[in-house]
Amino acid sequence: MSPTDSASPAAFIAVVGATGTGKSALSLDLAESLAARDIRAEIVNADAMQLYRGMDIGTAKLPEAERRGIRHHMLDVLDVTDEATVARYQPEARAAVDAVAATGAVPILVGGSGLYVSSVLFDFKFPGTDPVVRERLEAELAAKGPGELFRRLHAADPISSASIGPSNGRRIVRALEVIELTGKPFSAGLPEQPRYWRPVTIIGLSTPRDELVPRLDARVTGMWADGLIAEVQGLLPRGIERGVTASRAIGYAQAIAQIRGDLSEADAIEQTASLTRRYARRQVSWFKRYAHTHWLDYDDPARVEAALNAANYD
Repeated sequence: MSPTDSASPAAFIAVVGATGTGKSALSLDLAESLAARDIRAEIVNADAMQLYRGMDIGTAKLPEAERRGIRHHMLDVLDVTDEATVARYQPEARAAVDAVAATGAVPILVGGSGLYVSSVLFDFKFPGTDPVVRERLEAELAAKGPGELFRRLHAADPISSASIGPSNGRRIVRALEVIELTGKPFSAGLPEQPRYWRPVTIIGLSTPRDELVPRLDARVTGMWADGLIAEVQGLLPRGIERGVTASRAIGYAQAIAQIRGDLSEADAIEQTASLTRRYARRQVSWFKRYAHTHWLDYDDPARVEAALNAANYD
């Protein structure tokens, strides 16, 4: 199924790609260019960590003053003690997309959290949860660490294990829970040839690896220079260390370790940079699977015009 009618302007646009490729800037440029055509656009966030109030520097969240007066949705909707789940995000983000479209504006979904983006774009449902099964698996994780659970997941569902990786205990537990409850691989919830939830134009931003890595390293160094440690110190009284998701976010986990004296600043920065590079590789692999994406170079001077042309707003 093709995501859009090739002759009609897109009623829904998605901007995807790895971290550091300029998705936020492009989304704002698109919204402004549409406004110049008397077409209003609003932005819907699809970055899991930007859902959190107070987590700004480490997530590269645009400050209100830099949003160019364009309305944003799905930012700052969770406390740091809340657990971010794609099952919770999906209906809320889709409701935001529908609400924007109902006003006659164009929703622009923007983000690099692959499963969160997919949950909005594609027509699939997430299995439920069972608190007894979840509690048992989490107890195993706490007692034994992720290694043994990962080996079990790899044996049952190698596709999911390759996507999740051996160190993300929370997602390993969720995958094993789904397998136990449904009797099917966790990856079965992501069909090979998915149907689109709404007609959409997908714009992907790409950056050569030899250019992306220095950009990512500079971004991480800049996070510390811009006050990430002070930001995290302010989040400690709000319970970030108790947050199942927030406390493990790249950059925030390392900042917490630095504050507690478990990592030096140099080690915290290097660990964050290494994890960010690894995360970017996973993002590239994830979005490359989107069959109908219009890929643009991150530094192409004509990328705004090319994106509008792809969405039939030329």
